[in-house]
This record gives sequence, C-alpha cells and structure tokens, in this order.
Amino acid sequence: MNISQDLSSLAVTQKTSKGRLYQESNSRTRSEFQRDKDRILHSSAFRRLKHKTQVFVSHEGDHYRTRLTHSLEVSQIARSICKVFNLNEDLAETLSLSHDIGHPPFGHAGEYALSKSMKNYGGFDHNDQAIRILHILEKKYFDFDGLNLLWETIEGLVKHNGPIKSQTPETIDAINSQFDLRLNEYASLEAQIASIADDIAYNNHDLDDGLRAGFFTYDDISSLPLVGKIINKFPSNYSQFEMQRINHEITRKTTSLMINDVINNTLKNIENLKIKNSQDVRICDRQLADFSLDMKNEVKTIKSFLSEKMYNHDKVINMTKNANQIVSSLFDFLEQQDDIFLNSYLGTPFTNNEKPRAISDFISGMTDNYAQSFYTNHVK
Repeated sequence: MNISQDLSSLAVTQKTSKGRLYQESNSRTRSEFQRDKDRILHSSAFRRLKHKTQVFVSHEGDHYRTRLTHSLEVSQIARSICKVFNLNEDLAETLSLSHDIGHPPFGHAGEYALSKSMKNYGGFDHNDQAIRILHILEKKYFDFDGLNLLWETIEGLVKHNGPIKSQTPETIDAINSQFDLRLNEYASLEAQIASIADDIAYNNHDLDDGLRAGFFTYDDISSLPLVGKIINKFPSNYSQFEMQRINHEITRKTTSLMINDVINNTLKNIENLKIKNSQDVRICDRQLADFSLDMKNEVKTIKSFLSEKMYNHDKVINMTKNANQIVSSLFDFLEQQDDIFLNSYLGTPFTNNEKPRAISDFISGMTDNYAQSFYTNHVK
C-alpha cells in the first residue's frame, strides 16, 4: 500500500526522517508521522489536558479554554498554514497537540510553584517535562518506555521556543546524547509553524475568555489597533447581538489577519533567504515562520493589554496564590511520606535520589481537579 505524499521540498518527509530511537516495523495503513499523532492522541497525558488550566481553573466555566481545547485550536491553525506551503501537516499537528503536555495543574502558577520546590533537585521546566512524559513516563509498550516518537517530533518539541544554545534541562540533555537533536539549529518549518500557531491561538482566544469573564469591555479592546480596525467595521448596532456572536466575529477576524501575515511574511523570508529545502530551513540563522515587524508590534500591544487587564486581574492573582499554596504544600507533604505511601500513588519504585523527581512527575501529571482533591483529602 502506498501511503507516501508528494510534499514540498521544504517539508519533512518519511523518506528524509531520522526515524525512531528504537526501530519498529512500518505501518501498512499510516505514515510514521500519522502514527506519532495517534500515539499522542491515545496517551494518558493528552487526555488529562482536558482538566488542566489555560488561564481559568476548570470549574470556572465550561466555555473557557483548557490546555486541551487550546491545543486543538493550535493544531487547526498550524494545519491551515502548512497546507499553503504543502508541508507535513501530520508533523505540525502532532507538535501542536503535544506542545503543552508537560504543563502541571493550574497553568503557569503551578509551574512556578513546582519549579520553586524542585530548585535544589534539578528544577522543573514544562518543555523538559513534555519530553519526560513522551520519552519515559508513558508506559504502553513491552519493548520500551515512552512513545518512541520520531526524531523530528522530539526535535520540534524540544525547540518549541527556538534553538537551545544554553544549558539544557536534564531530560533533554539525556535524550540529546542518545539521539543528537542538533540543538543549536532551528527546527523544521512545520515545528516553527506549530510554534507561531501557539502564539496566534492564545492571544486571540485569551481576548475571548477575558471578555466572557468581564475583565474588559469592547470599548477597552477598541483601543488596540488591530482589534479596533475590526470593531470599527462592525454594524453600528453590533452591541445588540449576543456576546458569543460578537466575540467570534472579533477572534475569527484577528486570527485570520495573523495567519495571513505569517503566510505572507514566511513566503517573503523563504524567497529572500533563498531557502530551497528542509535542510536550508534548519541551518538558516533566523526563524522563517514568523510575524512581520508590523504584526509583531500589534501582537505586543495585545499581550501588554492582556497582561494588565487579565493575567494581573485580582481574580487571576487570587487563583495564582491558591495554586501556589496547593502545589507547594503537595510537594512538601509527599516529600515527608514513606515509600509505601508514595508507591501506592506513584506506582513505580524509585531510589532516594530519584524521590523528588518522582514526586514532581506525580504532581505535574495531576489535573486541576485531582490536585485540589488530593490537597483537600491529605494535606489541608
């Protein structure tokens, strides 16, 4: 059965892939990149994203974004952009779906608290944790730990924020020694698109969530140049429509403007820098899939607005304080427990040297609801 695709010379293909760390037979029905996507979708860690905070904790309301819905939205944007360039959509989708898989409960507040608790034990970083989950902690196969993902998938996750030229976290360092990830180079164009799709998604969808929460009004966001231009073209009676209609009109149009800007700017970069193939993408000294300078300024304005009006809102700050309390207390409590108690929850034996990391793995895998419940039942 022929499952190959005719992709652009800029794309990562099965023919050029560096393969898996542990060799496996190819599938008759799926490309290797489709298999990676399916392995993410069937992972326990991916399912838990449903109950992990994006900005609001899950019990605040069913219509606010979670890590899961955010990841799905990133995936849709990344696929749309990849289609224009005839790239490997399966790779971009895999990276989009898994980019937040290492986040602990309660969003960035949970990560800050866990990083503080792990300060003397190698630290905590959600990108490194994503690699731990996908390469070590998911246990589904007899022949290896982790999901045995393709080199290009691991590399794209590791370089979600670009090349790594400073000291690497321990898990990334370990897998790099096994499976040279060429950390000082840029990732594939598919990975770069997944990364910029993340920016597009959270900026636009946080505007929607912030409006729903009442943190700011349509008059407030009319002061933002990009959003203001859109609202100024609305019918004069637009305020008579339901909020969900108005919000959708705003976010779909701002999202579309950002997507088109990325496409046009990426095309220009490819042409100006004479990028001919996927190897040229990697050795280029800059990111190719990116906003134009004008759009970067527009996005910066939106981020500043959200920081002031949403992320530093009293309600969010209170949720952050509560998250810090829960995560820090959980770590301190678990660190004091004996091996019998810990093994009943962690499931895998560990040495004393491994205890803090095992506790960190356990906490970071918790959903918001489970962390709150465990804290209430055992710590509070």
